[in-house]
Amino acid sequence: MRRLDTVAHAATAPAPGEIDEHHWTATGLNSRKVAIWAFIGSECLFFASLISTYLVYRGKSLVGPLPHEESQCMLHGKMQACDPIFSIPLVTFGTAVLLFSSFFVVLALNGAQRGDRKALLTWLTATVICGLFFIGMQVYEFNHFYHKGLGYSTNLFGSTFYTLTGFHGAHVTLGGIWLTTMLILAVRGKVPPEKSLNLEMAALYWHFVDVVWIVIFPVVYLMR
Repeated sequence: MRRLDTVAHAATAPAPGEIDEHHWTATGLNSRKVAIWAFIGSECLFFASLISTYLVYRGKSLVGPLPHEESQCMLHGKMQACDPIFSIPLVTFGTAVLLFSSFFVVLALNGAQRGDRKALLTWLTATVICGLFFIGMQVYEFNHFYHKGLGYSTNLFGSTFYTLTGFHGAHVTLGGIWLTTMLILAVRGKVPPEKSLNLEMAALYWHFVDVVWIVIFPVVYLMR
């Protein structure tokens, strides 16, 4: 077995004078791909703790606004009746757009690996637009909730909701910046097939934030 490993390494080793850009590890995977998977694993722990905290404090707010029920809340300096605060159709549409973006980034990566520049630019642009729409939706939602009386410290629901969805929104923003950078490089012709791994890592991160939202959406918006 040791002999086979030696032969395999020799087969992938660069010729004298060449620069090895593959960064192979003992697992046979590229070191950068191992690093992004390790990072995603650590992020799973963060989101698991935030989702658990949201569930622990769910339904324990003493004052409104509340997600699905009418309640008494402090608005404009006096206690008054408040309507349920969630708008499910808007968030459902935003969720669908985010999921479509995962499909688009797969097509963009396929275009990069095949050297199809038109497909790469088209689908990567579509992915960035979907990401910007989701971020815009979340900014609108936070602003709308604030004007309906739900601040960060208003009640337990507000604190856990803004922390969880805001943390996810920060990750979507980071992913959007990463993909926009890849789009700029692609426009300049700097994402050839042999460097498609750079886009593959960005796509892995993007799939991760999408999968996390698939968990957050039903837990936060649909469970009553």
